[in-house]
Amino acid sequence: MCGRFAQYRAISDYYAELMSEQHVISGWDETPLGRYNVMPQSRAQLLHAEPGGLVFQAVRWWWEPSWAGSGGPRNKFNARLDKVATSPFYRAIWPHRAIICADGWYEWVANPSDAKDKQPYFLRRGNGAVLFIPAVGQFPHPEDEPRDTDGFRMITDDAAGGMRDVHDRRPVVLSAPQAREWLDLQTSSQRAEQLLHQGLPADMFCFYRVSKAVSHRENGLSLILPIKHNDLDQ
Repeated sequence: MCGRFAQYRAISDYYAELMSEQHVISGWDETPLGRYNVMPQSRAQLLHAEPGGLVFQAVRWWWEPSWAGSGGPRNKFNARLDKVATSPFYRAIWPHRAIICADGWYEWVANPSDAKDKQPYFLRRGNGAVLFIPAVGQFPHPEDEPRDTDGFRMITDDAAGGMRDVHDRRPVVLSAPQAREWLDLQTSSQRAEQLLHQGLPADMFCFYRVSKAVSHRENGLSLILPIKHNDLDQ
């Protein structure tokens, strides 16, 4: 799945790894974001394209169509790869593509003897590189105030390889060239769907146990540091 993620570098750092030829027309900043515990319903920095260039802006990590009512899926912050391009539920936002520039995400593994006791893990690129996670949503114009209907969903797929040890689903992660193509307004819907199936393989990621403090609303570098087996009560 992915219910929390980290976004702590500066926007300028994310842009440098994206290596895009498009200019950033709004949201440029060189100050580290410093967010180690981004939660659903909070606003996260999202990158999307406008006719004049790229836009970084804070958008709510949560979206559902106005007609969904109480019958929609319980998870309102992720979108399944096998449904996002074809389901009527996402029809209004599928054309509106974005990238979440992140540093890693968290998953929880239940204790076999106590399902309420869950150990969090931090998952990231093995080489420490930026994660370019595709998303779809409804975004405000850079010069407009956010609307109640604005928001985005992170696109997820079935987990593979050793990543299944921590969860059966994971975010799709694109390479920098794939992320640039995903953002390109000239990229067709058909090609965009193909890109989602060509994300980075499981063996390019690593994961390790982290403090249970991430399960709360705490923030800080300590949340992404590995802990020892004898520190699992933290």
